[in-house]
Amino acid sequence: MENLYRSPYEAYPFLSDGIDDLRCDFELMTDEMSGRIGLLRTLVNDESLKEELLWLCELVYHMNPALRTPLRVTIAERDRLLAASERLRVQAGERCRRFVLCQGCEAACQAHLLRVQGKQLVRLIYRHVRQGHEADPLLIDLANLLSGYFFYLALKLNADAGVDEVDFVSRNY
Repeated sequence: MENLYRSPYEAYPFLSDGIDDLRCDFELMTDEMSGRIGLLRTLVNDESLKEELLWLCELVYHMNPALRTPLRVTIAERDRLLAASERLRVQAGERCRRFVLCQGCEAACQAHLLRVQGKQLVRLIYRHVRQGHEADPLLIDLANLLSGYFFYLALKLNADAGVDEVDFVSRNY
């Protein structure tokens, strides 16, 4: 589109990228995810969890340009995320063996939204790869781990708040 107007006040230089170029979409999604992590951080009182969420906020920002530039997240950081996810899974106990509705305390609901955003990142990366582009497999692992982490965190936050999970029983399965 040669007549595409480009505002001199453009908020981000890649906003006018072509409709099939998913890199800017990925960057916007990670930007939003970091913002949501920051919001969730304001809703928790546990200082160690607040520090972990701050680390995750930074980690997601390091993932942000990874479809445009080399991924600068390390295997050690992936392993740290994996260990944090496993810790939360254990803390969630039997809650994580159920299909539950996205409800509960405000912090858990925010964590559920972050869980879905992790899945959206995975989906977008796969679409990018199917278009013939490369993506570091570690990036796919990180996005999947983020989704799992925030699922387990939602369950833990509800448990800590004394909120019971509500099972979802599908009419289709």
